[in-house]
Amino acid sequence: MKQPILVACSHGTNNVTGQQLINQLREMVAALRPGLTVLEAYVDVQEPSLDTVLRDVAPELDAVVVPLLLSVGFHVRVDIANAVAARNSQRAGSAVAAEPLGPDGELAAVLAERLRDVPGDWPVVLAAAGSSDPAAADAVEEVAAELRALRPGTVAAGYGASTTPTVPDAVAELHDQGHASVAVASYLLAPGYFHDQLAKSGATVVTEPLLPSQQVARLALRRFNEAVARQ
Repeated sequence: MKQPILVACSHGTNNVTGQQLINQLREMVAALRPGLTVLEAYVDVQEPSLDTVLRDVAPELDAVVVPLLLSVGFHVRVDIANAVAARNSQRAGSAVAAEPLGPDGELAAVLAERLRDVPGDWPVVLAAAGSSDPAAADAVEEVAAELRALRPGTVAAGYGASTTPTVPDAVAELHDQGHASVAVASYLLAPGYFHDQLAKSGATVVTEPLLPSQQVARLALRRFNEAVARQ
């Protein structure tokens, strides 16, 4: 039986550095499993689209779509699910979607490393992109709880869009509580629009996104393995 291919599906970004880091993540995943075919695909902004990639996979091959996304939401529940269903309707090789990268303790560990130079008594706003899907906010809160277990002090969630509190509002609330310094932990994979907005949040320090990270690459491969085991 042939090993399924891994379709590493990202949101897509116009940010050149963000594009490079996502490509590097795919290369890291491929290096962890010699012989594994890792294809790129996107649900927005960039090409090739996930629909196109799955349509073009050889009929005799199975595919596992690994969302390079940090939580459930529209892209996972609709875009990726529909693309997988379309592939399966072709009566070719099967396709299955893995779980998104988050929530996971590995991501909290990367965030803690990004915060290593931030004083322990500074409160932290965990800054996520945001989604209208309540499960996405639950996932962010789970990572926030895991981060609290790794460093002292307050960790509060803030969002870039679609839900509240916004990152600036979360930062302002901590300032109002008497904290002179507030750190924002960028819970984003790579630079792009949402990360750029964090500089305007009023925080004292904003960490870099999660990538590059060998831990995230290992997590993506674990999601692939978990999906293969379910097939």
